[in-house]
Formats: sequence, C-alpha cells, structure tokens
Amino acid sequence: MGKLELQQMVLGPVYTNCYFLKNKETGETLIVDPADSPKRIFQKVEDMGAKPVGILLTHGHFDHIMAVQAVKAEYQIPVYACRQEEEMLREPSVNMTDRMHKPCSVRPDVFLEDLQVFEAAGFSIQMLHTPGHTKGSCCYYLKDERVLFSGDTLFCGSVGRTDFPGGSSREIRESLHKLLNALPDETNVYPGHDTSTTIGYEKRYNPFV
Repeated sequence: MGKLELQQMVLGPVYTNCYFLKNKETGETLIVDPADSPKRIFQKVEDMGAKPVGILLTHGHFDHIMAVQAVKAEYQIPVYACRQEEEMLREPSVNMTDRMHKPCSVRPDVFLEDLQVFEAAGFSIQMLHTPGHTKGSCCYYLKDERVLFSGDTLFCGSVGRTDFPGGSSREIRESLHKLLNALPDETNVYPGHDTSTTIGYEKRYNPFV
C-alpha cells in the first residue's frame, strides 16, 4: 500500500465494515460504506487527522448507508455509486431503511459506469459493476495499492446473499468469476462484513468458484 493508509470500523446492527482510505501524502480520505453511528465516524476522522473528500458506496442496503447523509453534510463531500443502484439508494422501501424505522433516501452526486476509472483523494480507482447481491452492487479497485473493496459481492470463502429483491445467484457467480479472472492473485480484498482475504485465496478455496 504505497500511499494508502487504510483503517476500518465495524458499525451497525449487522457488523458492517466501514473503511477509511487516507492518502498519506495529502491527508485526503475516502470513506467506504458509512454504515451507521455518524458520531463515531466523525471521531475516527479526527483521530486519523483525515480530510474526507468523498464517500464510496458498494451498494444500497440499509446496513451500508445509514450514516451517509450525516457524513455528507458534515464534510460537504460527494457520494459515488454505481448507476444501476439509483433506485435502491433512493427508495427507503427498497433499501430497507424503513424497516429500521429510519427511512433513508440517498441521491449520489456521481453515478459510475462499469469499468469506469476515476480520480479521488489522489488515488486512481476503478468501479467494477458486480450484480448479484443487488442490481447495482459494485466493487472499487485501486490497482496501484493492490486493494479491492468488495462490498457484499465477495467474502472470505463465500459470496453475498441473493434472496433480497434484486438478488440473483446466477449473477453473483458471474460477478465472482469476473473479479477472479480480472485481478491479480496478490490483490487484498476488503469485504463489507467479516475478515479480509486475497484474490489468490478465493481462487483456491471459495466454494462458489
């Protein structure tokens, strides 16, 4: 991780990983999936001496977006997401925040297309559209840093569940193969829940391959 300082918090009712991608050279920081507890996120940012410049969303389920609005407002920063996730992010009945009695509608500032490369916080980032968990699930790949943020598409030894609206077991297997075929074995994978892994490990041991 050349210029990437990566830190993590586990937040919310289903233990979601929220990641902080700090550029060591500038302090600029991206927040991946601000899941819940905005005050804890603010404190983490302060403790890191970070300068938030953007929010990256891997998908729109409630357990990944509950703090988005507060974080966006606090730092006046843009939200990035896959274009195919627009409806889920917008509609509380679809993203299930209404079931949590905290209806939340997120309207991203930047919609990304599959394989699009963009610059943020001094990093070159590629968005990979990986449907299956949701229609607009995506991953963020930082080639120079050899890291992938896989959301709920790829877990250590598993994949995301597909029984929610918009889920598809066929599509998530296709998305898994897309990642494993495209990325180097040494790529470190940071998922939306549980522990990190590598592309090489998943090629050998993931039962969904």
